[in-house]
Amino acid sequence: MSDSHGKANLLKQIVQKVKADHVIHCGDFCTSADQLPDVSMTVVQGNCDWEDAPKESVWETGGIRFYVTHGHRYQVKTSLLPIRYRAEEVDAHIACFGHSHFPVCEQANGRLFINPGSIAYPRGFRVPSYAVLETDCTGTVHVTYYTTNGKIIGERGGSYVLF
Repeated sequence: MSDSHGKANLLKQIVQKVKADHVIHCGDFCTSADQLPDVSMTVVQGNCDWEDAPKESVWETGGIRFYVTHGHRYQVKTSLLPIRYRAEEVDAHIACFGHSHFPVCEQANGRLFINPGSIAYPRGFRVPSYAVLETDCTGTVHVTYYTTNGKIIGERGGSYVLF
């Protein structure tokens, strides 16, 4: 998820509901670090965060390498090309980012780019959103987008072959 902008209680509710093995927050959490859910979590600093957190992170599980950043340093509001180059540099299968508050899920040059949208303040999209990624042993990932009240957003996500 991304861009929770101080809505720590909503963030915790979603994490408790989803019960993910690992949570990725793409920045702009805008709370103190001790208000983040106490779960296995990768968190990066967004342009509105004051807490010390990495500006980017690489996380790997099950042979899938994730690159996580907020996105403001890569101009994600105008093009995915800069973040695509960075994902290639760190040899990531999946790049997760936020900043635009607009949900994106697209594959380019064999890499998957996921922006879960904003759980607090969507822009250019009708509802707040987050994404759930599920993996299988075949190198395929399944991405499903949800509203903050748990309803599936059918026009986003899908299944993608990584390798």
